[in-house]
Amino acid sequence: QVQLVESGGGLVQPGGSLRLSCAASGRISSIYGMGWYRQAPGKQRELVALITSGGNINYADSVKGRFTISTNSAKNTTYLQMDSLKPEDTAVYYCYSRADGRNYWGQGTQVTVSS
Repeated sequence: QVQLVESGGGLVQPGGSLRLSCAASGRISSIYGMGWYRQAPGKQRELVALITSGGNINYADSVKGRFTISTNSAKNTTYLQMDSLKPEDTAVYYCYSRADGRNYWGQGTQVTVSS
């Protein structure tokens, strides 16, 4: 089992920045990849960014050049630095982990981009 706890969401003006954090606990050694998904009202959950234990990174086209995913192995924490935020980035952001052939999700954190 892997447990994920997100933090760092909130309200920000367009063009602003936020950093999300996801702290993992449990069977850390079994984690293959970690990342972030988001779900806006009335829309399906979509991938934002993903990083594997081998260091491969994928971003959604809509966030390339604006968002950066990173990890701190010592703290078992994954981060999503979000810059140049747009109103269309408004969504609930979920931390994701793939481990032991299973998907794990955090509880979600709200990000609202509005003036």
